Amino acid sequence: MSADVTGADVTGATAADLVRADRVAGRLYTDPELFELEMTRIFERAWVWVAHTSELPGPGTFKSTHVGRQPVIVTRDRKGEIRTLLNRCRHRGASVCEKPQGRANGFTCPYHAWSYGLDGALRGVPYPDGYEGVLEKRDLSLRRLRTESYGGMVFATLDPDAEPLETFLGDARLWIDRFMKQGGGYPVKVLGRHRFTFRGNWKIQLENTTDGYHFPIVHRSWMASVDAETADMMSFMTDPTAVTHDLGHGHSVMQMVPAHSDLDADDGSEPLQARFDGLVAELSATLDPAAVRKVVRAMHGTGFNLNLFPNVSLSAAFFRVLRPVAVDETVIEHVAIGPDGPPELDAVNRARLRIHEHFQGPFGFGTPDDAEGWDRVQRGAAAAPDMPILINRGSAREKADADGHPTAHVTDETGMRAAYGRWKEMMGDD
Repeated sequence: MSADVTGADVTGATAADLVRADRVAGRLYTDPELFELEMTRIFERAWVWVAHTSELPGPGTFKSTHVGRQPVIVTRDRKGEIRTLLNRCRHRGASVCEKPQGRANGFTCPYHAWSYGLDGALRGVPYPDGYEGVLEKRDLSLRRLRTESYGGMVFATLDPDAEPLETFLGDARLWIDRFMKQGGGYPVKVLGRHRFTFRGNWKIQLENTTDGYHFPIVHRSWMASVDAETADMMSFMTDPTAVTHDLGHGHSVMQMVPAHSDLDADDGSEPLQARFDGLVAELSATLDPAAVRKVVRAMHGTGFNLNLFPNVSLSAAFFRVLRPVAVDETVIEHVAIGPDGPPELDAVNRARLRIHEHFQGPFGFGTPDDAEGWDRVQRGAAAAPDMPILINRGSAREKADADGHPTAHVTDETGMRAAYGRWKEMMGDD
């Protein structure tokens, strides 16, 4: 065991043994004992993304999701407060909600009909005479998770002592603010989602969001399928201004199209893509030219991918959410978004959905190619488990930017090093 080892024992090794500055142990993808520790030390202690506020538009609206492997209900109570409740009856443990989303006055267990309010409080118990002197309803609310939001992004944590959400997000907040500008002057809302499972470890997908190195290789077919303007916009491999920043706390941002990092920074000189001429004409009938330009210029989203450790990325024009199921199984949700505005913007959101489907959709070009790559990494990692995974690309040219963030080229592995630094910190803390 090396002299610089720090942190608690992690199934026969230390976190510092498993994650080095330029490599990580292959068993991080394959060791089921490590996976179990990740669920308790990371997913039950970190801030985990659970919803966007647009999914909870009014009192009684809810969605079912997970914090790690724990099933939860995210709901807006009668006072308008967003709550995250453990989806487990306090009586005999049955789930109290099986619908993915909807509107309700409360939640009732189907087994013995214990009923709970939108705030999780236990409201009713059938045949209460059997509980006289042995049950106090106020002590048996659904377990409430700490829930905080920023920029419309709702996070929850099982750790009552976790740092405030804004501290956890740190310098990533600027990039969340920028990401939400793609509403074109209007708020952003969720348009729809699709879910799929890949046979691989969650960290393989976590790495992918700020991995510019793979893009022209894995996504050749997509590049060949789009118009020349879009292909040129995404040809960032040799652009020296395209960089990735380590934002701290495991977060990172990959600027693929720096000119679109802040959509408000528009001097009007960049022409709108010809492919949107029909949309421009349709919108111009009711919207002023400046409003049309804002929403159409944002059709491809922002020019960056923001990775928020451990489970969500704000990826150009959609949210990508990961949910670990097993050491070699991960559920991914791709969440399409668009501007939440007047009926005229319905045409914008239809067009955004078609763009989303072309790359991220289940029959698109991007998702199947990425998933195949992730599957193959998992299969390959099972060979020679003592062989490390390299994350050293660009480490020799990584420098601090003006804000002190470690920064290297968009094809470098700065984002991976950021995430694994946080992994080591959380897994080594006993």
